[in-house]
Amino acid sequence: MEIVGVDLSSQPEHTGLARLRADSGELIVEDVIVGAGDGEVGAAITAATRAGVDVPFGWPAPFVEFLHAHRADALDPDLAVDPHWRRPLVWRATDQHVRTRTGMTPLSVATDKIAYPALRWAVLAANLSAAGLDLTRDGTGRACEVYPAAALRIWGLPDRGYKGQKGRGQRERIVAGLTAMAPFLRWNGYRSVCLEHDDGLDAVLSALIAAQVVAGRYEPPPPQARRRVAVEGWICLPVGPPVVPG
Repeated sequence: MEIVGVDLSSQPEHTGLARLRADSGELIVEDVIVGAGDGEVGAAITAATRAGVDVPFGWPAPFVEFLHAHRADALDPDLAVDPHWRRPLVWRATDQHVRTRTGMTPLSVATDKIAYPALRWAVLAANLSAAGLDLTRDGTGRACEVYPAAALRIWGLPDRGYKGQKGRGQRERIVAGLTAMAPFLRWNGYRSVCLEHDDGLDAVLSALIAAQVVAGRYEPPPPQARRRVAVEGWICLPVGPPVVPG
């Protein structure tokens, strides 16, 4: 079983791609690259049992409706009577769930720079869907939306300060913690890539989260949110420590 993780940036040079193989009770890191183009990402997801992608899969439904109304010059002039009227436009249902569960607030795909990789993913997903892949956005499709930092917090590992050159020490702590928590994870010589590049580490984390989704050890969307999640996407938070999917 091949599990793929993608730390998707707006540009290939900062995009991490990891391939993990579940075999005989182990998760073996088969490859980690930093600098993955659309073709490499698409091919990896197509070949995988499941892929974890660190990028928003959609935009807040009220935000999209707001844009449609604005384009038609049909906005409700009384909208701003509510002092919190912008909140549902900025945050998806899954963003609010992550904040409630972990205390962490994901970047807003409606108002932050995370929109740039989200635009890239939207086109990638359209191409993969056209090729016949099921890319349902609620975590049940070939690709599931993940948030590595939130998973690290759930697992009790350092979840901040591990980006960039100054974050190497934190990355070392994360890798050491993962190795102790998940002794079935075989780095296979790719530990150094993850220590050198946070994009590589996030790709491995994304794959590890996807493995938990395959194992059914994640929080699915609540029934009342399924219609909205099908449009906006759902961040799959792991439940409990990592396991090897059967």
